[in-house]
Amino acid sequence: MLIPCPHCGTRPVEEFTFLGDAKPTRPATNDPASMDQWFDYVYLRDNPRGRFDEYAHHSGGCRAWLVVSRNTGLRFFSGRTTRETGLHQLLKLRDLRSKTLLASKGLGQLI
Repeated sequence: MLIPCPHCGTRPVEEFTFLGDAKPTRPATNDPASMDQWFDYVYLRDNPRGRFDEYAHHSGGCRAWLVVSRNTGLRFFSGRTTRETGLHQLLKLRDLRSKTLLASKGLGQLI
């Protein structure tokens, strides 16, 4: 099977590592009250038959994270987009956590 990479062109599936369904959204907090949300996010995934979007890491090429559309019934890949939006959200969340941690330790003035 071949996957269209926006940076490298069409590449064999063996060059990619798959993370799974791109639909679930990461919980915004690590608060113990949100552990049910984290359980759902980490462990409960749909396994649909047909078309769905999934994260793919081009580990054997440009090392970019992509969102590819896969059809599990027909066993082929179609459209792709870069995962920049999700990556930016993750970095933003990491920065927010760092600032919160520093402020909780009385080091907020370093921010």
